[in-house]
Amino acid sequence: MRTAMAIAPDGARNAADLRDPASFDHVGRDAGATFAAGGVLADLADHDSRIVVGCADLTYVTRLATFGARHPDRFLYYGISERNMIGAAAGLATTGLIPYVCTFACFSAILGYENFRTDLAYPRLPVRVLGTHAGISMGFFGTSHHATEDIAALRAVANLTVLSPCDPVATEALLRGTVDHDGPIYFRVGRGRETAVYQTVDQLRLDRPTVLARGDDVLLVATGVMVQECLAAAEALRADGIGASVLDVHTLKPFPGEAVAELAAAHRAVVTVEEHTVEGGLGTMTVEALAAAGVATPVHKHGLRDEYALVGPPTHLYRYYGLSGDGIATVARRLLDRKSPTPLVADPLWTDQDRADVYARLGVPR
Repeated sequence: MRTAMAIAPDGARNAADLRDPASFDHVGRDAGATFAAGGVLADLADHDSRIVVGCADLTYVTRLATFGARHPDRFLYYGISERNMIGAAAGLATTGLIPYVCTFACFSAILGYENFRTDLAYPRLPVRVLGTHAGISMGFFGTSHHATEDIAALRAVANLTVLSPCDPVATEALLRGTVDHDGPIYFRVGRGRETAVYQTVDQLRLDRPTVLARGDDVLLVATGVMVQECLAAAEALRADGIGASVLDVHTLKPFPGEAVAELAAAHRAVVTVEEHTVEGGLGTMTVEALAAAGVATPVHKHGLRDEYALVGPPTHLYRYYGLSGDGIATVARRLLDRKSPTPLVADPLWTDQDRADVYARLGVPR
């Protein structure tokens, strides 16, 4: 039986008490996580009495304990009651407060979809929902804990802003820049293991996507943790003499369609990359934007197909679905090599054989 642990000054727990050698996800699950929200919100709350924070049984793994340690009178704990938390946040917002509530993306965006629509967006209340561990980053926890449909679902909700930071600095920039935003916001966040992309918050502009690398051949359009993988892919392509631009689309709604289309028009091909199904997400929005602008640059939507992800370690899953830097570079090369590209390249460029090869390299029996 585990012993109770007090909140440390930085909101962390003793990692030694969390080690479970039988599970990839639980070895040092809290240790080393780089969630920025707890500290950033605590800093903002120092000077803004409207800010309150709610959490649904994930105080430590999301680092919101940092906020709780500094502002215990404004930290609300809801237990495993995510939809109730979103509804309660709506009520708090009607009193002039700005609630930030946090849970895994699967429990906020998927389980709480109706609460987003009716409780938050319909009355346009200033509630900010942080959906952490998005995409397939929950790995071993399986389909119930994967969030690979949240972009597609929430982009359809009127009055809702959808943000997808790629690293802690981007998270901080988007949190600080939207305190007074009129209406609800969904923050789609990773699992706190993201490598740094930005060094300072002023590198990211809220009103436009960020070009992080430039090349003339292929445009890699990414969001969230896939930004890091696209940067790795751009390096691999550059070694082959292929110039790749990398675009961080941190704001998914409202989608910066004009900026994306203008940049796409200057390249031979576009690959959109998302830790999400290719149905209705970043790729779909990119195709729609290019069509509206009359840009005929070939586009390939790369992500999960119309399927549910396997159960396994997140890093293995990224390799299996071609969402690592190497996989993305492979897809980009194949798109550029096509003899007769069409405006939308729908057939998979990361094939079943590629998936089988990953299995073999990992030594996983079929």
